[in-house]
Amino acid sequence: MKYLIIFFSAFLLVACKKDKETVSGTAPADSLSIVKDSAATDTSSGKILVGNIPFPKEIKECSCYFAVNKADFEAEKYIYADDAGKTAYMKLDGKRLAMNLISSSDMEVDEELTKEIENGDYKISVKGKKIKGEEALLFEGTLTIEKPDGTVFTTPIYGECGC
Repeated sequence: MKYLIIFFSAFLLVACKKDKETVSGTAPADSLSIVKDSAATDTSSGKILVGNIPFPKEIKECSCYFAVNKADFEAEKYIYADDAGKTAYMKLDGKRLAMNLISSSDMEVDEELTKEIENGDYKISVKGKKIKGEEALLFEGTLTIEKPDGTVFTTPIYGECGC
């Protein structure tokens, strides 16, 4: 009986050590995945995350809307939309925002398009050249987003303005 108790105790001791090794072996992997999955880390590290938005339901008539390229535009993967004069819509750092336009060029008169948007967290500049003018005017250009901490994000855009 003594040998059975000693054997059983030794077995438990070895089993407990294996569990401890397994737990300590997975701890670094767990801590790595926490950092990797943290959205706050990406935002605070100087990146601006720009997401796709569906065409805003708030826009009823004239509008401008842009995607990163022609393929995304045709697939309706917009990154920017506005109601041609008052409000711009974007998804930045995971949040859908409605922001007031500060200035906008007259899209029917000008060959170049410029828009300025600013809120407390972002300053956005849209610049484009007209590439085709029919019912709706097609534009190619760039969209630049700046944060107060100096982070800057620039992307090409392709899209249209019209009524």
